[in-house]
This record gives sequence, C-alpha cells and structure tokens, in this order.
Amino acid sequence: MAERGVLREGLRAYRLIAGMWVRSSMAYRTSFVVTVFGNLTVTGLDFVGILLMFSQVDSLGGWSLPEVAFLYGLSVTSFGIADLVLGSMDVLGARMRDGSFDTLLVRPWPVLAQVGADRFALRRLGRITQGAVVLGWALVSVDVGWSVSKVLLVPVTVVSGAAIFSAVFVAGAAFQIYAQDAAEVQNAFTYGGTTLLQYPPTVFGKDLVRGVTFMVPLAFVNWVPAAYVLGRPYPLGLPPWTAFASPLVAVACCALAGAAWRTGLRSYRSTGS
Repeated sequence: MAERGVLREGLRAYRLIAGMWVRSSMAYRTSFVVTVFGNLTVTGLDFVGILLMFSQVDSLGGWSLPEVAFLYGLSVTSFGIADLVLGSMDVLGARMRDGSFDTLLVRPWPVLAQVGADRFALRRLGRITQGAVVLGWALVSVDVGWSVSKVLLVPVTVVSGAAIFSAVFVAGAAFQIYAQDAAEVQNAFTYGGTTLLQYPPTVFGKDLVRGVTFMVPLAFVNWVPAAYVLGRPYPLGLPPWTAFASPLVAVACCALAGAAWRTGLRSYRSTGS
C-alpha cells in the first residue's frame, strides 16, 4: 500500500510539474510551433541519411529499405516517447554540481518525478511524430504476411521499447549521482542506442550485438521482435519465443533501474553549496 501511495504521489507531482512547463511553452504559441517543426526537421535528417544510402545500394546488410524503415520507426518512436517523458534526466549532473539538486530533496514529492518532469518539453513530440510517420510507411511497404500476433506485436514493441529506454534514462541518472559529470556517458546509451538500432544487426560485429542484447538489452527495442515480424533470422540465433520477451525485458530493466536509482539516492552527499 505504501508503494502505491508513493506511486500516486509521484504521478501527481509529475503531472503538475509537467503541466507547468507545458503552460509556459504554450504562452508563445508561434515559437512553440516553430520549435516543434524544427525538431521534426532535425530528427528527420537521420532518415534522409538512410534514404541517401539506399539511393546507392539495394540493401543494407541484406535488409531492404522498408525493413530498415521498420527498424528505424520502432526505435525512434520508442525513444521519442521515453525522451518526452524522461529526457531531462541527463541534466541531473549539472543540478548536483550547482547545488540545485538539494532543493528537490526537501520537497514533499518523489525526487524521481521531480527530475523526470523538470523542463518537460512538448517540442519533443516532433521526434515521436517523425518516427511514427516512418513506421506507418514501413508497415504498408514491407512484404509481410500479417497475422494477428504480428499486428499486436507492433504496438507492444513500441511501448516496451519506450519502457526500456526510460529505464536506461533512470539508470544513467543514478550513475550521475556517483560521477556527477556523466551526461555524455548516459547519452551514449540513449541517443547513441537509438541511432544504433536504426540499422540492422547484420551490419555490426557479433560482440557489439551481444553487448546490446545481454548487457544493455536494447536489442529488444526492435531487433528481436522485428525478426519475427519480418521473418528474419534472430540476432545471435536467439530462440523464436524471445520475439515476445520485450515486455518482460522492459519490466526487468525498470526494476533494476529503480533499484539503482534508490541506491544512488541513498548514497548522495550534498555539494554543500
């Protein structure tokens, strides 16, 4: 019951803080629209790069353009949701260095909710929109014999992928409590991870694929479930049932990230400034 109470308080605090930032951004609607459009354009350049590659080749690692677009759409949409919800976690190190993190500790709200909702930016909807558009195009373009299980797996994969990326954001923030200047390390696994997943696993070495499958299980964001949907070989010869393991992996990642966050928070020592 106590944990449910903390969860409710956290969600309420997140909603109030995020709402404050939304109202602030909507005070200048023209600026907001321009910012969202700019964000949409910048993130879209990633896929433009893929299109330029396919203007010179017929396949990438044996994958066609619609298949790569499917990977891209799953990765970018999932990451965009996590970035919208918890994208401000990477500034935690700066907060600890300037002493402003201490103010969050004395407020009667869960610290994770405060950090996650801090500087909530609706402009990040541009990334989600762009990823969803590419995913939609890929779904109607790939040569797949659709079944009920494959259709249902797509939204489940997007939600699970968002949860996995969210766990990486939280784990990275927990690491920053110790390092206090590790935003780039966190970004390597978040922004770097989504860029990596935009390409098929066949273009990478097996050691790297093992790392993002068993150490930081980003492969379950799209590579593994996409193998089932597209009828492709599973990375590292994983068994077929792993295509449906993304929700379980997401739950495990969130549990581990939550434990890391609580441990890091207990070990935090104020800067004294």
